[in-house]
Amino acid sequence: MQLNCPHCGARDLREFSYLGSAKLIARPDPADQAAMVDYVHYRDNPAGANAELWQHDSGCRAWLHVLRNTLTHEVLRVELARDTALEAGR
Repeated sequence: MQLNCPHCGARDLREFSYLGSAKLIARPDPADQAAMVDYVHYRDNPAGANAELWQHDSGCRAWLHVLRNTLTHEVLRVELARDTALEAGR
């Protein structure tokens, strides 16, 4: 799989680090232990298009917002994270 870095062009996946889902998750009140357990340990495992954060750590070090199909690994879109206004659930 390759990611097309906006600064460096198409690069092999080994140059990047996956940082997790780009979906914003509101931190619950720490007093609600059940909600904190869910927040810390459980994440969605979507099938299909998923917004993710990656860093080009072996290149320009840019943070990237990647839209990727988790079933096919097809990369649908790559943007600089600083240029993308993330919304809850995007």
